[in-house]
Amino acid sequence: MEGNTARIWWKESVVYQIYPRSFNDSNGDGIGDIRGITDKLDYLKSLGVDVLWLNPVYESPNDDNGYDISDYRAIMSEFGSMDDFDALLEGIHQRDMRLIMDLVVNHSSDEHRWFKASRKSRTNPFRDYYHWWPAEKGVPPKRWSYFDQEDNAWQYDETTNAYYLHYFSVKQPDLKWENPKVRQEIYEMMRFWFDKGIDGFRMDVIPFISKDTSYPELPASYDGDFIAYYANGPRLHEFLQEMNAQVLSQYDVMTVGEAPGVTLDQALDFVAEDRKELNMFFHFDLLALDREPGEVFKMRKDPWKLTEFKAIHSKWDQVFEEKGWGSIFLCNHDFPRSVSRWGNDTPAYWRNSATMLHTFCLSMRGTPFFYQGEEIGMTNIRFDSIEDYRDINTLNAYHKAAHNCDDLQAFLENEKDASRDNSRTPMQWNSGENAGFTQGDPWIKVNPNYRTGINVADQEKDPDSVLNYFKKMIRIRKEHPELIYGAYQLLDEDNQKVYAYTRKGKEKTFLVLLSFTEEAAEFSLKDIPKVKGQLVISNDHAPSQLPEDRIVLSPYQAAIYALS
Repeated sequence: MEGNTARIWWKESVVYQIYPRSFNDSNGDGIGDIRGITDKLDYLKSLGVDVLWLNPVYESPNDDNGYDISDYRAIMSEFGSMDDFDALLEGIHQRDMRLIMDLVVNHSSDEHRWFKASRKSRTNPFRDYYHWWPAEKGVPPKRWSYFDQEDNAWQYDETTNAYYLHYFSVKQPDLKWENPKVRQEIYEMMRFWFDKGIDGFRMDVIPFISKDTSYPELPASYDGDFIAYYANGPRLHEFLQEMNAQVLSQYDVMTVGEAPGVTLDQALDFVAEDRKELNMFFHFDLLALDREPGEVFKMRKDPWKLTEFKAIHSKWDQVFEEKGWGSIFLCNHDFPRSVSRWGNDTPAYWRNSATMLHTFCLSMRGTPFFYQGEEIGMTNIRFDSIEDYRDINTLNAYHKAAHNCDDLQAFLENEKDASRDNSRTPMQWNSGENAGFTQGDPWIKVNPNYRTGINVADQEKDPDSVLNYFKKMIRIRKEHPELIYGAYQLLDEDNQKVYAYTRKGKEKTFLVLLSFTEEAAEFSLKDIPKVKGQLVISNDHAPSQLPEDRIVLSPYQAAIYALS
């Protein structure tokens, strides 16, 4: 094979993300829990996935669904106990799977004991665990907050007549990594979990941890782009290299950073092997494709183009041709459902869309990540009423829009496609009450389409289901290392209907054809060197041998051919 081919387990793994609150409720309180996950381990094993990524289960007041942590070494009571967690970890390892957890250390909860002490007085030993600006210096320079109704990341605290910094919710004060005591606290906490036996971390907004503690006005070069500024703190790579040297390098674990603001030319600074920082990260270029420029949660008015989609993935693949490693994902807990966003979730095209997107993720270079329910093609719920939403981001934005006298109906229409709650509706296990998620009242409404075949039980019985296609595609990826390590070459880049590429190894080359349209799509094969092409998999009717001159793909069809 060509290019970046050093074989490592986390490169060859398929990762499955679990949002515990919405996965499976074992005790009938309407909230998913750790025992509920343990109950489904045989199902997860049957998928063929290798690694489970668990969204936060730590003690938390739940201002941001667990991303506001009040105790990093305790389990949220809603989710169970540490004994429950230990049993889950044991069950995962017994089935030859691995577990990675969320590392949320840009910020803590304001109910963490460190912050409670920090805000008591300016001389408290924990004062310097967080970023404070004394009010006598005037109003601090502007910083933007994701979840603040006034978009202000500085919160005034009258106890000590000072402002504290919070890039996210007012209840999520940013930790001060510039204080070596903070870093050692975090490293010790990481060792606690690694010594328990977990297999890695997904690191929440990890590029944001370094700040310029003089808190200057935003440099003109960033032109109001707070996210790019946040991702380029002066000591970021020093901190990541220290973390690697003191903790990560001491264990056989995988690391993936959530990396908003990181650009193509900065990528290898994080993941090149000689940098000794992270294994891989999630970039946000794709996630910005269907949004208004500079607007994280506002859908763009004109449709995105397939050529744009191709360009993003092709450019990022090129970055990792010789060094480092990438990730492939189409949705997660912070973004809408992939089949609703990148495919077509209308009944006529839903199945082909979902399976086509599976084919894409599992035939690209980079570790593929799937979000719970993606394997059965779960779709956006598209709530009509603000009363149905639970996410702090949507609720705060609604109140801000109301305060500004904005068009609230237009806001709600946007949220039908943009809201994070689209991905957080309960997992659809069967066609029974509440989709089999809970015997109680679910914390957020279940998507009613679980009754129409979008559930695990119905799809397990159907050999042509989205679920069974997903399992088959995982097996094919694992049987053919070329689909993991092979060189990637984009074909016919200007084609607005078909995404085509090859994955080439030393002995085999695979041709991947993906239709992204409701229409039949003709693709020319005249420029593809081949002796013959044998069909490996397709989600629709396809010739067993690749034709000589052209192939016509049905709407949202996927097909992979082995060329020889």
